[in-house]
Amino acid sequence: LWPWLLASSGLSALVQLVSLPFFPDSPSYLLIQKGNEEACRKAIRKLWGEGDHQAEIDDIMKEKGAMASTKTLRVLEVIKERSLRWQLYILMTVITTLQLCGINAIYFYSFEVFHTAKFEEYLIPYVSLGVGLCECLSSILCSTLIDRFGRKVLLWGGYTLMCSVLALLTMTLSLQHRFFWMHYFSVILIFLFVVFYGMGP
Repeated sequence: LWPWLLASSGLSALVQLVSLPFFPDSPSYLLIQKGNEEACRKAIRKLWGEGDHQAEIDDIMKEKGAMASTKTLRVLEVIKERSLRWQLYILMTVITTLQLCGINAIYFYSFEVFHTAKFEEYLIPYVSLGVGLCECLSSILCSTLIDRFGRKVLLWGGYTLMCSVLALLTMTLSLQHRFFWMHYFSVILIFLFVVFYGMGP
């Protein structure tokens, strides 16, 4: 089953590969990058139907003018630019915490935790699949929550809850040989961690 499951991801790529030539180019790409206004109008008509789309073309022209007046910075220039320093710090912090939040460790050791929790050998891959499905569903849920609460709240809340879950998981894994029910509590915590990861970071 696993080889078929892995191969199924190639199906969406194949559909995209076959259907992509039939899609029009982006109007903004045609006008800004290529400078072809006629092709831009044709793409707009194909996407939005017949009608007067001059307002959209004017917006793209304004964007083109703004891009022409903006200087493209090299990596070293971005680092040296004082006005971009705080944005750079925030970006580096978010990326670093995302890499070091522990999600890879959770995925790596989840099989061992499920095995210790006395799950049948043939069930463990399906439980692991359930963990991945939880992340997928929580990411979809995040897209609805982000408009209501904002990115900052979701990041703070997600990392706070993930830290709490990791602290509890460390405790349950340390005590799993004393209490038989600790194994199952560890499994629940793994699912919760993945849900909070999908909703936050």
